[in-house]
Amino acid sequence: MEALLISTGVVALAEIGDKTQLLAFILAARFKKPLPIIAGILCATLVNHGLAGALGAWITSVVSPGAMRWILGLSFIGMAIWTLIPDRIEEEETKVAKHLGVFGATLVTFFLAEMGDKTQIATVALAAHYAAPLMVVIGTTLGMLVADVPAVFVGNRFAAKIPMKLVHSIAAGIFAVMGVLTLLGVDSLFG
Repeated sequence: MEALLISTGVVALAEIGDKTQLLAFILAARFKKPLPIIAGILCATLVNHGLAGALGAWITSVVSPGAMRWILGLSFIGMAIWTLIPDRIEEEETKVAKHLGVFGATLVTFFLAEMGDKTQIATVALAAHYAAPLMVVIGTTLGMLVADVPAVFVGNRFAAKIPMKLVHSIAAGIFAVMGVLTLLGVDSLFG
């Protein structure tokens, strides 16, 4: 259950102001059809984070526990730093796959935008850390939806009212604590 809760919370916080949330704003403004956009986000995230979770599980099978502790600890600390750097969206990402309709355009652009994104990398690290990739993928997908569904419905008005620095600082703090605890060999945030 910890894997699900932590994954949901940390990705929801990390996603606020992320380029995929900005993409959700743009798609909502362009297409004005929230349900196919949300369905596209859900499907793209499940596939993308499913692959990331599988990679995290595979990594734990080939890397020794001692090395894994250092890799994960440093990865979480790296994620903390990365979370503090604001994202910008590339205009090309919003133009991809227009001929596929609202759902198809959302699916393709979200999947591509999420490749190598901090939430995908976080999914790999969380799946390796918790050795529960299914719960992590469910959690990270829920976290994406928690951050992106409101973006689809209320657009840029909502984004302007969120204290992005504070939210990013909280997410970075969680990643940093997870990194330090992992380096210290603490397996659970809840004791």
